[in-house]
Amino acid sequence: MTAGQRPQVDNFKKISSWAAILFAPTLVGTIYGMNFEHMPELGWSFGYPFAIGLMGLVCASLYVIFKRRDWL
Repeated sequence: MTAGQRPQVDNFKKISSWAAILFAPTLVGTIYGMNFEHMPELGWSFGYPFAIGLMGLVCASLYVIFKRRDWL
């Protein structure tokens, strides 16, 4: 690997990490945004707070994983 390729690889890792972190809430949000009639979470009063918490937990977990691997 040449000296000029190392910063490009580091930038690629950072961009890929942030894309993965932002993909998780997008996926959960789009599933909940489809407004199905028969979603078990809709009858539960904590359905949407659970979804928001799930999104936050997944994002935080991915952030910690990527930070430990020195990708961020």
